[in-house]
Formats: sequence, C-alpha cells, structure tokens
Amino acid sequence: MTTTPQIISPSNPVLGVDVEHGTSLWRGAWRRLRRNPVAILGAFLVLAFVLVAIFAEALAPYAANSREWASEVTLTSVPGPRDGNLLGIDRYGSDLYSQLLYGARQSLVIGVVSTLLGLTVGAVLGVLAGGLGAKVDMVVMRIVDILLSIPSLLLAVSIVAVLGQNRYAVMIAIASAQVPVFARLLRGTMLSQAKSDYVLAATSLGLRRRTIVMGHVLPNSLGPTIVQATLNLSTAVIEVAALSFLGLGESDPAVAEWGRMLVAAQDRFASSPQLALWPGLAIAVSALGFTLLGEALREALDPKGRR
Repeated sequence: MTTTPQIISPSNPVLGVDVEHGTSLWRGAWRRLRRNPVAILGAFLVLAFVLVAIFAEALAPYAANSREWASEVTLTSVPGPRDGNLLGIDRYGSDLYSQLLYGARQSLVIGVVSTLLGLTVGAVLGVLAGGLGAKVDMVVMRIVDILLSIPSLLLAVSIVAVLGQNRYAVMIAIASAQVPVFARLLRGTMLSQAKSDYVLAATSLGLRRRTIVMGHVLPNSLGPTIVQATLNLSTAVIEVAALSFLGLGESDPAVAEWGRMLVAAQDRFASSPQLALWPGLAIAVSALGFTLLGEALREALDPKGRR
C-alpha cells in the first residue's frame, strides 16, 4: 500500500520553518514586515512615541510641574500658541507642549509594564491549561471564564478603587483585564499545536511530556501571543487615559498624563478646544501606531493571511 506524501507549501509551515523562502518563520516574517508599508508606518509611529517618552526631559522646554503662567489663565480664556509656548498653555498655567511630552512617558511606562505583567501571568495560565492535561485545563479555564465575565473597564476600575490612586494600581488593574485574553489565546494555540506531527514524532521517540511542551509546543505557540501583546499595547494606552479621565489615575498633580489633560479641558472646550485636541490626538496616534504594527505582524506570521 502506498501513502500520499504530505505536501509542504507556504500555507503549511512545519516546525516553525517558512518553506516559502527556506528560512525560519520569524526571519521570513521580518522579511515581509520590511516590505509592508503598513508595518513601516506603524513602526515609525511607535518609534517616535518611544523616543519622545525616553527623551522627554531633553525635548521639553519647561519642567513638568512648571506653572509660570498661572496668573494669565482666567475663567473665560486660556492663552493659545505664542512665542515661548508652542501649543499654548493649559488651564493650570503649564506649557502644553511640555505636558504632552511628559505625558507620553507616563502612558508608555504604564502601558508597557501592564502589558508585560498581563502577558506573563496569562502565559503561565495558558501553559498550565494547554500543557498539563484536562483536569488542570478545566480548573484554569474556569478561573479565566470568571475574569472574562467581568467587563475589562469595570474590573480595572474596581481594582484601582481598592488599591488606591497610583501608577502601580493602574498597572495591576490594566494587566488583570489582559490576563484572560493571553491565557485563552496561548492555551488554544498550544492545544492546536499538540495535534501536530512533530509532537507525535517526539512522543514516539520517548521524550518526556515536559520536554515536548516546553521545548517544542510552547515555542511554536508564541507567535499569536506576541502579536496580541502588540495590539494590547494600544488598548493599554487608551485604558490609562480612560482611568485618568474617570479620576482613578495617578493622584500626584505634578505628574503629566494625557487622560488628566482631557479631564482638565472639559469645561474649557468651547473657548479653548486645543486643550483637548492635542492630548486626544496624541492618544489616537500612539494607539494607531501599535495597532498598525500589530496587524502587520499578525499578517506576516499567519500563512493564511499572506498576500
């Protein structure tokens, strides 16, 4: 009896190999990303956001807590762009341009740390559920289902309300809302990979289950999780602003943050719309950069989605 050999094509990668170019899956993805204009635009926006956050002190003409022009702010007007204030001043008498730069650092730090924390905890739960058998899977997934049953913003608000108004509470709150997403995604990918031919071959060779899971299944399952982490960075930036907008963000008034700037602009929007325009635009552009980069990375790593 003859058997039909398995056809290996660009849409059927084996063991993380991109047979379209004869290279590893990640190297092939990097090659496609360099040719994708959407990926280039997203990477440019993300890089600009990161550089501004890192070098905020060098780029900002004034200190974050400087309120040199507080006497010029009245109940009906806030000075707009002029010499010495590129974008004008805010309602507290601080330079608006400097506040935007320092706000980028706050959003980046909280967004990245919360996403990494959520990814770490979610990955641990996903590995336990996807690699240790049906009993552990059932227990872990019930915990994840409970977290998913609570709206993410409501969960974040509840955690901040309990832990207090500080950046660490915000990080934990945003990370907690992301944990079930990463856990379910990694668990599903690992269960799918567990049915692959290379797992059957490794089992036939007598390798231990722990070696198969940690050395073969997990590395081949991380691609979608990394893509989701990139996309979640955009959500984290928006959630940082949302918590600050609700009055649950950093309590220190000297810390610049985009969401707090939007709150301060509410009652001045009619007379000074620039107070809300610039922080809102900064939130939208930074989130757009992470979204474009994440979608491009998803397309580069997904064989079925390649053009």
